[in-house]
Amino acid sequence: AELAEAKRAIAKLDLPVRPIASRRTIAASHGRVPDWRGTMRAAMRSGGDIRGLSTRTRRVRWPNLVALCDISGSMSSYSRMMLHFLHAAANSHGAGWAQVHAFTFGTRLTNITRHMRARDVDAALTAAGAEAQDWEGGTRIGACLETFNRLWSRRVMGQGAVVLLITDGLDRDDPEALARQMERLQLSARRLIWLNPLLRWEGFAPRAQGIGAMLPYVDSFRAGHSVASIEELARVISKPDDVGEKVRLMQMLRDATA
Repeated sequence: AELAEAKRAIAKLDLPVRPIASRRTIAASHGRVPDWRGTMRAAMRSGGDIRGLSTRTRRVRWPNLVALCDISGSMSSYSRMMLHFLHAAANSHGAGWAQVHAFTFGTRLTNITRHMRARDVDAALTAAGAEAQDWEGGTRIGACLETFNRLWSRRVMGQGAVVLLITDGLDRDDPEALARQMERLQLSARRLIWLNPLLRWEGFAPRAQGIGAMLPYVDSFRAGHSVASIEELARVISKPDDVGEKVRLMQMLRDATA
């Protein structure tokens, strides 16, 4: 009953985003940028008399939302809830995102974007489950991020994308290789937000090697274990100064290595 109530609450969530001011401009009657060419064209139509100053304003565009969701065994209690959330974001027509791209990863990366666009959430998750063959398996975060950076980054990150990385960070691969892929991912994104369900524990500390390798390269580190934590994400996702718990945990990392 609690899970069903959580699904209903998630389906109603909105994930608003602010538009990005582009370098390009468009004609506007009350713009702040003088349009000298437009002014001269208007003057030519009136026999050379300049009767007013034409202006332009900066065009706005909407960013993409890119979600990378861990579906390994340690994330099984949370990944389905987060996929419900991504389905709601992909089918919300008033949020303002240009496109919503969704990927799952465990031992391999799977693009489930087209399945998330289905209107029925149960049908969408069934199709996504059939597509991703590594549900509740192992975790190779670094290898999956390398695949994303190599094959998908240029295709889906071209509009100043906001990236949601949904994982507990428990990875046994080379931490240096993981750090390199995280750095590359952050450089490609407008903002990189890490949602980690382990933050539900009051005494959480970044002791795992994978968490320590990933943490320096995220812009915001937040909990992702409940409807309340997702509601909080919706409130702050457009705030460029939001860092979540990153500063506190980075200090813990520095103290541990001192």
